[in-house]
Amino acid sequence: MMIKSSLVAGCAAAAMLFAPGAALAQDAQAALEARIAQLEAELNALKSEVVAARTQQAAQQQDIIRLETRPAAPVQQAAAPAAPSDGFRMGDLTVKFGGFVKVDASASNYSDGDPVNGDALREFHIPGSIPIGGADEDTATDFNARQTRFWLTTDGLISGHKVSSRLEMDFQTLPGTADQRTTSPANPALRRAFVTIDNWLIGQEWTNFQNTAVLPESADFIGAAEGTVFARQVQVRYTRGPFSLSVENPETTVTPFNGGARIIADDSSLPDFTARYAVTKPWGDVQFAGLLRQLKYQNPATDIDSTTTGWGLSASTKIKVGSKDDIRLMVTGGEGIGRYVGLNFSNDAVLDASGELDAIGVVAGFAAYRHVWSPGWRSSLIWSAQNVDNDTSITGLAVNRSAQSIHANLIWSPVKAFDVGAELMFADREIESGASGDMTRLILFAKYGF
Repeated sequence: MMIKSSLVAGCAAAAMLFAPGAALAQDAQAALEARIAQLEAELNALKSEVVAARTQQAAQQQDIIRLETRPAAPVQQAAAPAAPSDGFRMGDLTVKFGGFVKVDASASNYSDGDPVNGDALREFHIPGSIPIGGADEDTATDFNARQTRFWLTTDGLISGHKVSSRLEMDFQTLPGTADQRTTSPANPALRRAFVTIDNWLIGQEWTNFQNTAVLPESADFIGAAEGTVFARQVQVRYTRGPFSLSVENPETTVTPFNGGARIIADDSSLPDFTARYAVTKPWGDVQFAGLLRQLKYQNPATDIDSTTTGWGLSASTKIKVGSKDDIRLMVTGGEGIGRYVGLNFSNDAVLDASGELDAIGVVAGFAAYRHVWSPGWRSSLIWSAQNVDNDTSITGLAVNRSAQSIHANLIWSPVKAFDVGAELMFADREIESGASGDMTRLILFAKYGF
């Protein structure tokens, strides 16, 4: 302001000295004052910018100090997989363990003599073992816990592939020693042991020719034994949608010429081949299966080397009746499929007089109706049968011709996973000579699943 006052005073003095140019002097003075005002405004703006820059720099320095002195934030870890609702985690896999404890008490009457103590027939119904030709004895009572079972499974994703496995064992198929004086002995037996990778299954599993979903609920180990396909064996199976194909362990059972003890031949060069198609609908489900196999027997001692073909077809269904009941059906037929049906009631083939194999025809099936009386109470009525087409000119008359059984049971589940029940069954077996034997059995059982 002092500079401005001095300039104004100087200009005024000059104007007084040069009176003739007074107008020009006034214009010059006004322009000078305007320029001075512009300079002052620019100077003030520059001062404001400097102050703002210093303020921002100070704030940035404070932020840097806070960041340097603040504790480091913890590193965020990848979220752990949720714990499974059933089983437990082990690496990338979910592991589960389960099974059941089952105790049976049976009272059996055989029309033609009791099986010896320790015979598997005393544990469960084997159609081909019902005695024929013996003397009637009193009712035989047996207790056992050999159907007790346990299993272990794993399931998970490995390198983008769905991988699962199952190991399952029980004590049923190997009864062990007959001596029960101080304990009821039993031997563990491998039931199922396989791994699945996406659509592939490799290991021991139910044959692809079988439909386990239609097996009736029974107190007996199998129930509809004569009429059902029943086999567990090592295989490689591929499943895509409703279709599945498999190659499975081959084994040929042979009747000697004119009868005699069963020959179990392990001479097949090719595996057994199966195919299955399964359909599930709101009313139930239905499956169709086919089996193609090589039957082969070699015996250098008798100069036998024979091969023939076996084939089979099976259809099964479970049909819903109302909201809780159901009907279960299976029919199976073919030639050379004896070991797959009815617990090998018939052999696969018979040797003729020249040592050549002749496949044996079989037709088998069952029908079962399951009714739920009320919550926790249910019953099944089961009929099962098998007929064998033997050429008696080469099989003889001592081979099995037919078998059938009928079962009726009542099962109660007082609490979850715990069943108690009773089943009454009648079964008979007939051979080609016309001789027959029958068995009547009452089974009481208790079963707890875990």
